[in-house]
Amino acid sequence: MKHISILILQEAVPASIVDPRYMFSAVNEFLAERGQPPAFQLQMVGLSREVPLNNGVFYVRTDALLKDVKKTDLIIIPALSANIEEALSLNKKVIPWIVKQHQAGAEVASLCVGAFLLAETGLLNGKKCSTHWLFADRFRSRFPEVTLTDGSIITEEQGLYSSGGASSYWNLLLHLIEKFTDRQMAIRASKFFAIEIDRKSQSPFAMFNGQKKHEDEPIRKAQEFIETNVTERISVEELATRFAIGRRHFERRFKKATNNTPVEYIQRVKIEAAKKHLENTRKNINEVMYEVGYTDTKAFRTVFKKITGLSPIEYKNKYNKEAVV
Repeated sequence: MKHISILILQEAVPASIVDPRYMFSAVNEFLAERGQPPAFQLQMVGLSREVPLNNGVFYVRTDALLKDVKKTDLIIIPALSANIEEALSLNKKVIPWIVKQHQAGAEVASLCVGAFLLAETGLLNGKKCSTHWLFADRFRSRFPEVTLTDGSIITEEQGLYSSGGASSYWNLLLHLIEKFTDRQMAIRASKFFAIEIDRKSQSPFAMFNGQKKHEDEPIRKAQEFIETNVTERISVEELATRFAIGRRHFERRFKKATNNTPVEYIQRVKIEAAKKHLENTRKNINEVMYEVGYTDTKAFRTVFKKITGLSPIEYKNKYNKEAVV
């Protein structure tokens, strides 16, 4: 039987505490229906008997204090509130316990922006990780030694797991259930909770908003030029010349400031504009393609799918209300 410790953290997102407990408990019930023993022993653990959530609006009572948990097999780190720095400060005392348990053989799974606390332990240095797409730039800035995998729903490396944004943590929970029980049980859980199993990417949900919290003013102006000239075909050479920077130096500075190469940035800006046209207008795919400065249908579709995980027509059918009708 796997011992699972669900961390109760200050300023944790309540659902990311309740949902893992509910899913693992449900699997125990499914096993009981088969006449099999439970697979999981669940404990909600924390630094105190009661932990405040939502600025003290309500409290969660723990089953055990961290100091009393001598050994566990899996630690679940719930999602944290949007005020990441405050949440990390409030929960920094749990970090030594996580590190100690991992060194003793425990695996650790972070849900959504709980990845920030997992990364704060140092255990992710030199490893890959997922988190909510909206917080990707902040994560990279704070943890440059961690490889953030853009768009991924799940990452797993050396007993450390992480999930993408918001409800995608359900897919990580299914992944853990399949690993610790079997595929049949994971499918049963996916049907019970109405979750699409094996979902791999959060890319269709991501909204690109270029990283501008840097001090390189010419690069910021280059970003603004790209964003205000989305219908134009812009080359890296043109940008470098416009801002009087040698091309190679420009590319290095751009990548350092924005976490994207100039070409990647241009593509992302254009595809974000295309997504909005597909969501909100009656324009066909070719019309949208021309609106965002593409003339090659194959190139447009290739870049669109690379960034969103869907073809333009699949995206339009998924998100355009009139297309659905």
